[in-house]
Amino acid sequence: MKEISIETEYIKLDQLLKLIGIAQTGGQAKMIISEGNIMVNKEVAYERGKKIRKNDIVEIEGYGVYKIK
Repeated sequence: MKEISIETEYIKLDQLLKLIGIAQTGGQAKMIISEGNIMVNKEVAYERGKKIRKNDIVEIEGYGVYKIK
């Protein structure tokens, strides 16, 4: 499990994908999210604006598991 630190209260899911280098643009992040390959706290996430907060667990198929700190 990889740890990602954020300094704010939350980060949106599409911004997280760009932060960790999975998506280069917002459009690319939208496509990845719409495929249903991302789980946040064991629930599939389809909303690119989903708020990811500290202590959330984000699983991205093909890329691994991330804990937000």
